[in-house]
Amino acid sequence: MTLSNALDHYRLLGRSGLRVSRLSLGTMTFGSDWGWGADDAEARRIFDTYVDRGGNFVDTSVNYTNGAAERILGGLLEGRRDRIVVATKFTMARDPGDPNSGGNHRMNMVRSVEASLRQLDTDRIELFYLHGWDFTTPPDEVMRGLDDLVRAGKVLYVGICNTPAWRVAQMQALADLRGWSPFVALQIEYSLVERTVEHELIPMAEALGLGVLPWSPLGGGILTGKYSRADLSQASEASVSASRKGVIASSGHMTERALELVEVVRAVAEETGGTPSQVALAWTLLNPAVVAPIMGARTLAQAEENLGALALTLTGEQRARLDEASAPSAIFPHRFMARPMAQRLVFGGAQVERRR
Repeated sequence: MTLSNALDHYRLLGRSGLRVSRLSLGTMTFGSDWGWGADDAEARRIFDTYVDRGGNFVDTSVNYTNGAAERILGGLLEGRRDRIVVATKFTMARDPGDPNSGGNHRMNMVRSVEASLRQLDTDRIELFYLHGWDFTTPPDEVMRGLDDLVRAGKVLYVGICNTPAWRVAQMQALADLRGWSPFVALQIEYSLVERTVEHELIPMAEALGLGVLPWSPLGGGILTGKYSRADLSQASEASVSASRKGVIASSGHMTERALELVEVVRAVAEETGGTPSQVALAWTLLNPAVVAPIMGARTLAQAEENLGALALTLTGEQRARLDEASAPSAIFPHRFMARPMAQRLVFGGAQVERRR
């Protein structure tokens, strides 16, 4: 493994000066409250392995496994708190029947921060995300509320997840114009089975200084190669499933096309001597906008396998095969403006060098 690929070779997080590892350790699998997570002992083994190899970037949320994930992480941080960059999130409701226990408004924002500080047993959060856009809270309320938390020292940096690109750009502009804390990170689903974010969200992140943190880089497990056509399902679930297969079924990614893509991933894995999971992670890391994919593991063996992706090298030909097999359909206006007629009208038939 070269230095540039090691877990302790750090990257800057977006427009900040914060240094983070090239793989982030996700903790949604810490705790068994949702039926399929790691118990305390296995979570400790996973965490210790990640940190001992130089990893410093851990991702959680106030609601993961009903708060157990943060409580477990809080115990694991003891004696090592100052070297770990902790990222957590707010938005999701934690009290059924209480309309203000979820959403992006100030009340839930403050309650969630205080709950996370208690559960993590810490006095600050390095990176605090809005977990998902609620389509109701005014953008200035969100950005001013986040800035107040930064000024109070409870939060050091802010980020955003699962929100339309135009809304993120609007809020980033508000922060810049009013001198509020800007977003430095964008957490979005991104993998070989979910590339539609390449249309708007990833280019926006590059332009506005947000480091991209892909969640579910293994497509929820589909890209590991462990599912077959017998698992194809159209299930739709409103709650968190008690099985991983149920979670995947409700994601919409368990499709015939995805299983065909897995065959390409498996073939590349055989050529490299790696595993399908490592190929999928290594492909995600090739995108220059990506800072650190979030790896989730329920066992130490899975964590070890994921970390091995940092040592895997894909050739240009292998990457091209993966790109072709997973390419998303073009959307408007990109589809229209890429037509030869539109290009002639824009550039007058001249050859113009294009830069990123």
